Amino acid sequence: MPARSPNLPRLEPEDGVLPRRNFLYGLGASLGSIAFSSLLAEAGSRPSEARPGHLPAKAKRCIFLVMEGGPSHIDTFDPKPKLSELHLQRFQRHGKRQSAMESGLRYFVRSPFAFGRYGRSGASMGTNWPQLQTVADELCFYRGCQVDSVNHPTAQFQLNTGNQFGGDPAIGSWITYGLGTLNQNLPGYIVLPESAYPQGGAANWTNGFLPANHQGVPLRPHGSPLLDLKPPAGVTPEHQQSNLDLLKRLNERHLRRHPRHQELAARMDNYELAFRMQSEVPELLDLSQESPQVLEMYGVGRQPTDDFGRKCLLARRLVEQGVRFVQCFHATWDSHDYLQRAHSALISQVDQPIAALIRDLKLRGLLEDTLVVWCGEFGRSPDNGMRGGVAYGRDHNPDAMTIWFAGGGVNAGHTIGATDETGAEAVEEVHHIRDVHVTLLRLLGLDDNRLTFFHGGRFKQLSQFGGEVIDSLIA
Repeated sequence: MPARSPNLPRLEPEDGVLPRRNFLYGLGASLGSIAFSSLLAEAGSRPSEARPGHLPAKAKRCIFLVMEGGPSHIDTFDPKPKLSELHLQRFQRHGKRQSAMESGLRYFVRSPFAFGRYGRSGASMGTNWPQLQTVADELCFYRGCQVDSVNHPTAQFQLNTGNQFGGDPAIGSWITYGLGTLNQNLPGYIVLPESAYPQGGAANWTNGFLPANHQGVPLRPHGSPLLDLKPPAGVTPEHQQSNLDLLKRLNERHLRRHPRHQELAARMDNYELAFRMQSEVPELLDLSQESPQVLEMYGVGRQPTDDFGRKCLLARRLVEQGVRFVQCFHATWDSHDYLQRAHSALISQVDQPIAALIRDLKLRGLLEDTLVVWCGEFGRSPDNGMRGGVAYGRDHNPDAMTIWFAGGGVNAGHTIGATDETGAEAVEEVHHIRDVHVTLLRLLGLDDNRLTFFHGGRFKQLSQFGGEVIDSLIA
C-alpha cells in the first residue's frame, strides 16, 4: 500500500529544496522510499511562524486545566439523587473493570454536597461553586467521556498524550507542530505544574517523537519561574549575542557534516529562544503589573486561592502574548476517603480563579477564540469501602467522567451526554477520550487524520488510530 503523504507544510523551504522533498514524500511505494521520507521529515524540525490549519478554526489557542487525581463528577457537575436512596446499601460490580484498590465489601455513597441549577441554561452544579455559577452560560458540560485505565499514571498519559504508556507527544506538542507559534520570543507550549509533578512526571508534556522544540516548557511555581533567566553579572546582551553567533556557526558546521543529528538543531533553536526570552519573559511573568482589581478578581494574594489564581492569571497573560497552548495543573483530587472535606477544600482553591479566567478572557475579547478545557484523568465511582467509619470517598472510574469547555466555538450553555442513575457509566453520547482529542484539534482547525508524523515505520497521530469529532460539542 502506498505511504500516506504527511502534512507537507511541516517542512520549511531551504534553498529551493522543499519541492524535491515533497516529490520524494510522494513516492511512498516501497519501504526504502518510506524510510528516506522519514529522514527528510526530521529536517523540518525548526520552529516556524503561525500558519493556518487544515480547516477553518474556531479557536486560536487553548488553556487546558487538569485536575490531577480524578475529580468526582458525581460531586461536582453530575448530580445523582438516586444515590441518596441507595446510601450505604451494599454494592457489587459485575463484569466491570476493577480498581486495584477495590477489596472487601462495597457500599453506595451519596454525595455530601447540595446541587442547584444556574444561569439561563439551568446548568447543574454543586452549590459550593459560587463563582463558577456566575459564568454557567459560558460552559459546555460533556458527561459522556470514557477512558481505558483505572490507574493514575496511565490515565494521565492517555489524557495528555493519547497513549496510556507514555512516550508519545502531548496535545500541546501536536498543536504547536500543526499551527506553529504566534510569538517567536516565547515557547508555543507552556506548562504550569505543581511543585510535585503529576504522576508520570514530565512525560505528560513531552514532545515524544516530534521535533524537540515542540515540548512543553514548565514554569516553576515558586522562586524564579525559569532558572538562569537572567545572565550573570557583567554579561551584556551584545556579549551573549556574540557568543551565540559563534556557537551557531560551529553547530551549523557540525550539522552539515551530520545532518541526522537533529537534537543539535533543536538545541541551537533553544539557545536562540532562551536569549530572546530574556527580554520578554520577566515582564510577562510579573503579575504586579496587573491592577489591584484584577489580582483581587483572581484571588491572588490570599488563601486558599493564591496559588491557582496566579496560574490562571498567568495563563491569561501567556495566551494574550501569543502562547498557543497553556496547561495548568491542580493536584490531589484523589479522594478515596473524607470526600466532603477534601473536595470542599479543592473546590475553594479553584472556583474563583477559574471563573475569573473566563470573565477576564471575555472582557478582553479573547474568550471567543480561546478554548478553555477543564477535566481530570477519569471520574469517580458511586461506591466505596468503609474506611474510618464515616470517612466516605470514591474509587477510580474510567467509565464515566465530566469534562467542561468554554469559549473557542463550543456549544456554550448546553449539557451533552449523560451517565446512568448512579453515575457509574456513561450512557448517552458516549465517546472515548480520543474523540475528545479529535474534537479539540478540530476546534483549532486541525484534522487528526492529516496531522501526522512518520515514526517507527508508520504515520502516527494524537488519536493513535483515528477518532471522530463530537459534533454536539461544537456550536
